[in-house]
Amino acid sequence: MRAVLQRVTRASVTVGDRVVGSIGPGICVLVGISQDDTKDDMEYIARKVLGLRVFNKDLDMWKASVQDAQLEVLCVSQFTLYGKTTKGMKPDFHSAMKSDTSRQFFDDFVALLGRLYCAEKIQTGEFGAMMQVALVNDGPVTLQLDSRKFSYDAKDPEQAAKDAAKLAAKEQRRSKFDKVIPPSA
Repeated sequence: MRAVLQRVTRASVTVGDRVVGSIGPGICVLVGISQDDTKDDMEYIARKVLGLRVFNKDLDMWKASVQDAQLEVLCVSQFTLYGKTTKGMKPDFHSAMKSDTSRQFFDDFVALLGRLYCAEKIQTGEFGAMMQVALVNDGPVTLQLDSRKFSYDAKDPEQAAKDAAKLAAKEQRRSKFDKVIPPSA
């Protein structure tokens, strides 16, 4: 699961001519869900979103979270966070969770934020709609969150084997490239 967190003075989401979500000071979170995401990923991102100290407390910078400061959160679903652009010019979104399952996953994520913090302080866009997101980035402060560091920490052996095979293939391609163009010393 991925998220882009932005500290804002205000943010809103509009669908057509209708404002569907709006906050004052707080954070706007763009949320991407991959086809491999689990409840563990959801909980990790939710705790990071609510716990990251991106606000000032008194005159000290980076001392308060959105929860500490009792501010608002605007969550916007964003499957394009899983767009791959390594091949060709058209983004590939196959890593993103399919729409029908990701809708429930996103709703569960928003509900979890509400349970961990305060449901009245959580706003959302409209899942699956063409949205216009307007915000005033404060700072600017923009952070990328990813529930998977650099590799998939598989809970089942089958997924671990798939990941190991992908890594081995990548290393093999890299070694072929190094033979053609040796790495500089």
